[in-house]
Amino acid sequence: MAAAHVNENIRYEPNENPPPLVTIGAGAQAAALIVAPVVLTVVIVARIAGQSESYMAWGAFAALLVSGITTVLQAVRVGRVGAGHVLIMGTSGAFIAVCVAALVKGGPATMAGLIVISSLFQFLLAARLSLLRRIFTPVVSGTVIMLIAATVIPLVFDSLTHVPEGTASGVASKVAPVAALATIVTVAGLVLRAPPAWRLWSPVIGIAVGCAVSAPFGLYDVQTVLNAPWVGIPVGAWPGFDFTPDPVFWALLPAFVVVTLVGAIETVGDGVAIQRVSQRRSRATDFRVVQGALNADGVGNLLSGLLGTLPNTTYSTSISLAEVTGIAARRVGIVIGVLFVVVAFFPKFTALLIAIPGPVVAAYVTVLLGLLFVQGMRIVIQDGLDHRKAVVTGMAFWIGTGFQNKWIFPDLLGEGFIGVLFGNGMTSGALVAIIMMVFMELTGPRRRRLAVSLDTEALPRLEEFLRGFASRSGWNAASTERLVLVGEETLTSMTSEEDEPLNGDRPRRLVVIARKDVRGAELEFVSAAEGENLEDQLAYLGEAPDIPDGREISFRLLRHYASSVRHQKYHGVDIVTVNVEGGR
Repeated sequence: MAAAHVNENIRYEPNENPPPLVTIGAGAQAAALIVAPVVLTVVIVARIAGQSESYMAWGAFAALLVSGITTVLQAVRVGRVGAGHVLIMGTSGAFIAVCVAALVKGGPATMAGLIVISSLFQFLLAARLSLLRRIFTPVVSGTVIMLIAATVIPLVFDSLTHVPEGTASGVASKVAPVAALATIVTVAGLVLRAPPAWRLWSPVIGIAVGCAVSAPFGLYDVQTVLNAPWVGIPVGAWPGFDFTPDPVFWALLPAFVVVTLVGAIETVGDGVAIQRVSQRRSRATDFRVVQGALNADGVGNLLSGLLGTLPNTTYSTSISLAEVTGIAARRVGIVIGVLFVVVAFFPKFTALLIAIPGPVVAAYVTVLLGLLFVQGMRIVIQDGLDHRKAVVTGMAFWIGTGFQNKWIFPDLLGEGFIGVLFGNGMTSGALVAIIMMVFMELTGPRRRRLAVSLDTEALPRLEEFLRGFASRSGWNAASTERLVLVGEETLTSMTSEEDEPLNGDRPRRLVVIARKDVRGAELEFVSAAEGENLEDQLAYLGEAPDIPDGREISFRLLRHYASSVRHQKYHGVDIVTVNVEGGR
């Protein structure tokens, strides 16, 4: 276990407070980039489904309102709701197909009811995330993040030629590539070589350069901005919601639930990734942050359903923006959310952002998606990549990409439930990854289980349990002693004199699960304890030889004899996974 990695790119961590101008500047540029996709997704769905202009206006207003509220909620974290990080919320592109179907077959009220019901499954997943830890692994999360980039990038490339109606086609064909090239060269150049102060403003500068190139040739749609009112609320356009369990409702509900869970997987990946790019000193993933992100995502979906607009999700652009700017302070998330709410009441500003030429937006988003794809790869690789994980990642990614681009059985899927389910590459790829992980769990070596109270009196029973496991596995004496030592030191590290019983005087329970793996054994210690992350303590040992901690000896022995240690903290549950090499 090497010393913790230091990320020198981070200028401000989540708990730090940048200067007000830096906070407002970083929040404003992020909001400027995300406002357009939040609104455009609603407009696209409404136009495809043939909805009225009044509903379109209400949907855009409600989407901005919900996105702003939930972005602030993610940043500030209220109880168990929110990540405490800058996770930007916005309308989910994964719901486009199912929402169009709901609008066409049942109307806005039916779509709203389906969104409300399906949002409850997201709260359930957040509450039971620890039980699914072997399924929603870093391999699955990282693969989904890569699939997000792979499924969105074709739409981004299509936008490279998107220009306002009425623009001369010959002029557009010549100017659009120039505007896109000017934007991407400016952004990439500033990110690669500019000093930190200039790198912070690279998105705004790149978009400004692209707009400056586009405007003289009519690619910037000024008329849309002129026609929009300065202030306005689409009063009376709320569609309500309908929970009538008619055949249309039941036919569409499974698709909404599946897409909701797939969106939750994306949020899990974003919750893991934002922690990796927000801290200078590398720390173990805190799954309480992930649970908070899922709960806030569920609140967003619930509010979206109640207000009759498209569901919310975390935008993975949050990770790329943190990497590009080096600013992860949660105050930036508050600024972004407040600006979303403000812009919702000022249609003129929304129109100003929507009018940014498609080639300019596409060029900048290409940079962000490139960073996002690499972040997904990093999550998969840092978890340790063997041949099994490689097969899961490779097959899930390429099958998802194949379905997304209609390379796999395009004539057999049709337009029904199967077509909607597998037509989205993120959905199909995530399902493949989950099915393969479930298969590996069901066909893996048999697990041995021990349940005891979490105290020092558990040591004799743990030793007996581990020696019996080693004997059945045919291990030699040296490997057996190493296994017992690692188990005892893990238990010692999880207990201390400062620990207090939970639930009054009831002692904490510890469940130890042992199973054979390729190199030896995997021990999993599951308890209801709360405290410092053991994985971070072990990493810190590599940096500071002297630690004023009474458990220092246990930490050092565990670091020496275990081949790997992983500590996952959930609300109310601690899980320490230790790998020990063994031989016959």
